[in-house]
Amino acid sequence: MSLHLPRQILSVNTAAATPLDIAGRRVLSGIGKRAVSTPVDPQRIAVQRLGLAGDEQADLTVHGGLNKAVYAYPHEHYAFWQTVRAQAGVQAWGEAMPHGMLGENLTLTGLLEDDACVGDQLRFADCVLAISEPRKPCFKFDAIMGFKQATKMMAQSGYCGFYLSVIQPGTIAAGETYELVHGAREVSIKELFGAKMNRRHLD
Repeated sequence: MSLHLPRQILSVNTAAATPLDIAGRRVLSGIGKRAVSTPVDPQRIAVQRLGLAGDEQADLTVHGGLNKAVYAYPHEHYAFWQTVRAQAGVQAWGEAMPHGMLGENLTLTGLLEDDACVGDQLRFADCVLAISEPRKPCFKFDAIMGFKQATKMMAQSGYCGFYLSVIQPGTIAAGETYELVHGAREVSIKELFGAKMNRRHLD
């Protein structure tokens, strides 16, 4: 499906780290991203070595640092999550999820996990990002999605999105297109995510 869509950013999303109440305990998280740049209001957002301006990460083992500075998620998977959330009774049928709902910084089209390989570069007008690794879902994902099986469904579907390191800092805005420049193409995000999930299951 991604082959028929342009390689484009639909939304740039950030969040401050805020407390979340999950299963009786309070944890700090930056998962609640909200759009700060949209095609209607394409504000340019600074892209720095450790992430986007205005974005905070509470748990750097999950999101943050040089290798996981920016998290991108394919908009092509949104229909799946809208359906399963409706089935779980946490949103209405046909209701659209806001961009950033998956905790991503970049909601984009044109690149899915099976064609996103570690080392590939996404070249924008004013910055360059490189694909580094898949997202590993945790209990915070269940909380933000509103039902307990969300993490399991991400693991089963492979709809994980991917982290990006910042090769060339600059700025970025919704509506921009990007060029995918292939690296060594030795392992895809889909393959790496499957291996990580299988290993976690065995552990």
